[in-house]
Amino acid sequence: MPHICVRTGGALKTPICLESLQEITMEDTVHDAPDNAPDKTMADMPTLPEAAKVMVADDIIGHPASIVYHDSLKQLAEYLIHPVSMCSAKDPNRKTECRAPAPFEINVRSRGTAAIVEWMCPRGHTVWKWASQPIFKYGMLAGDFMLSSNILLSGNNYAKISLLLKFMNMGMVERSTFFRIQDSYCVDTINEFWDEKRASVITQLKSKGPVIALGDARMDSPGFCAQYCTYTVMDNVSKQIICMVNIDKHETMRNSVIMEKEGFMRAFDTLCEELNIEEFCTDAHSQISALFNNKGKYKDCGVRHTLDMWHGSKCLGKRIHAAGQQRGCTIFQMWSKDICNHFWYCCKTADTYEDFFDRWAGLLHHVTGEHAWALGACQHGPLVEGREKEWIQKGSVAHQRLTEVVLDARWLKSIHKYLHFRSTAELESFHNHILMYASKRFCFSPPVYAARVMLAGLDYNQCWV
Repeated sequence: MPHICVRTGGALKTPICLESLQEITMEDTVHDAPDNAPDKTMADMPTLPEAAKVMVADDIIGHPASIVYHDSLKQLAEYLIHPVSMCSAKDPNRKTECRAPAPFEINVRSRGTAAIVEWMCPRGHTVWKWASQPIFKYGMLAGDFMLSSNILLSGNNYAKISLLLKFMNMGMVERSTFFRIQDSYCVDTINEFWDEKRASVITQLKSKGPVIALGDARMDSPGFCAQYCTYTVMDNVSKQIICMVNIDKHETMRNSVIMEKEGFMRAFDTLCEELNIEEFCTDAHSQISALFNNKGKYKDCGVRHTLDMWHGSKCLGKRIHAAGQQRGCTIFQMWSKDICNHFWYCCKTADTYEDFFDRWAGLLHHVTGEHAWALGACQHGPLVEGREKEWIQKGSVAHQRLTEVVLDARWLKSIHKYLHFRSTAELESFHNHILMYASKRFCFSPPVYAARVMLAGLDYNQCWV
């Protein structure tokens, strides 16, 4: 053992007597520990993790999720060893820790679409709380936000999804929360995204020269009780949606009849400022056609107005059907389809109105069995014997009534608008696609309806990219 040597300072006047110093035992030993040092037992306890938080979009977008039953979740929680062996909750009055020992009671409850697991000490304190979903900055659950936003983005509605989860006995986001998320985060974002994508389409069309546009309207409900009218314009070549205008019934003094005209004018004015519109094809809407007449608003706009072939043939078929209801004209039911097909053929093959009229007027000779006349002849091949339809007697009541329909001056006046042989069938397909996002069986507020229509436009345009 080494020798113990104690040296005194030279400044001391009297030497120190070691025998007279007070003896210190092990109980009195001080190891330089501060007074507020934590309890060794509590310091060794592991720290419980905080709830997962969503700080950026990548923290939640694209992450997989599952359906979890509470019984299975509780079984997992009971099987695992809790990292904390005693309760660290403090009494609010005494400011002392509870320190109740494990085991803790495990409770599983629902909060919105999430499952909350709580470990409770025997004195009722919450030792730890765990959520099955990450939490946003202000306490909103990520699953509630994702479900609310995707109900809108997928074209569903709250009532149907809520009923589905009710049947499965699952938690559902509150109705007020859903509408708050929809109005605060989804509607404006969809509008901005639509404007961005539409601007890209307009830029592409500008570089390609004059544009042929197809336009048609879609009401949100049948009859004259429509609340909203969506007027859609499509490019004839690329088949992409280039403009959508939503008209509320209140904007037209609650007159649903003029909503299509108002939607057309807004869409037409917008596109004329952005693109070089060469031709604009619409259905046979009398109010829109009047805008391009001699006294119309757009008579000098330089845009050629044409009409859809399918609507023209449909209108002709209705007139023939109405004429066939009269006495002595029932034979029209046999010839109605052939007359409409002949109208398609004349519009497709004729370059001028004169060519069309020569072919069209020959119909009055053909239906009587006369295939060659003084000014022309039929252009079809030999007819198969035994397969001819019953001929209409020349000069009969049926023939006179058919002549009135075929040579109607008012109808022939608009024939030149059919000779370009345009069709808005693709727009009809898009309007059917809107039903996926904005069904006619449900009502929506104006901003939400407009957002759902824009979602349909974005989805449809993506198919042509």
